[in-house]
Amino acid sequence: MRYYIRDLTLILRGTFRAAGTGVPGGLATVPTLLLHAGGERGAVPDPTRKLEGIIHRQGLPPEYLGLMSGVRAECLCIMQYDFLDVFLAAGALQGDHGGRVSVNMIVYSREGMTDAALLETIMTGTAAREGILHSLGRPTGGTPSDGIVVACEGEVEHGGGGTMTEIGMRLSEAVRFGVQEALARHEGRITRSRPSFFIYSRFQGDHWVEWLPEDCPYYPCHFPGQRCEFCYCPFYPCGDESLGQWVKSASKNDLVWNCSTCTLLHEPEIADYLLANPEAPLAELKRKKWMH
Repeated sequence: MRYYIRDLTLILRGTFRAAGTGVPGGLATVPTLLLHAGGERGAVPDPTRKLEGIIHRQGLPPEYLGLMSGVRAECLCIMQYDFLDVFLAAGALQGDHGGRVSVNMIVYSREGMTDAALLETIMTGTAAREGILHSLGRPTGGTPSDGIVVACEGEVEHGGGGTMTEIGMRLSEAVRFGVQEALARHEGRITRSRPSFFIYSRFQGDHWVEWLPEDCPYYPCHFPGQRCEFCYCPFYPCGDESLGQWVKSASKNDLVWNCSTCTLLHEPEIADYLLANPEAPLAELKRKKWMH
């Protein structure tokens, strides 16, 4: 899976088995997931036409599942919890004096899920949304603009997505945390110039960490002048043994990919190229580095 923002829209690209409540909704195998975050005032009269226009302008295949949000793109929050990524937008409805909050999210699993698990995960995400809004004293019950897409890639490893499953527990935690952070950005209590990225860390106790390239205490972790946009590598774990190696995990009886010495995406010319060509394969980036 790759993700990037174009046309005020978060675009996820891959080969997804997915279920969604948005546009067009349902169960499908699709190459593209969309979360449009244009900050429009009021409801978009024809969401399908809007999203299909984005697909056309970006030159993408016509098959997709998509969501519409009135939240601005820089207020999006991205939570990474092990094999699960949650992309979330939350904000009060324009002109709604009752204070109702619209929440849209794309949930992506790097581990495969059955269709039943995809559908159950939609229910789990919805329940987590209602739970955190209730605890914050916000109106519950959902809004017409709420939406959720759950997608996966890889061989099936999960047959369920309920609250007590590996997926459900991670998703519930990500939604509880992410809704609060997304609201803080939408309401101006926290200001960011781009979507916020959080990772669930177990170092010195379980907690969420926001990754910010500015004032990083570890800079430069590779070399002076390195680029840091891809600190959390979109290819991980690539399995390319010219860039890293599998090592025994210190915390569980398994192997993990160690690429701590890889500097490929920190090279300025490679970082610039990947930003301009977000779907470039790893082999293409390696060739470009060798050319330099």
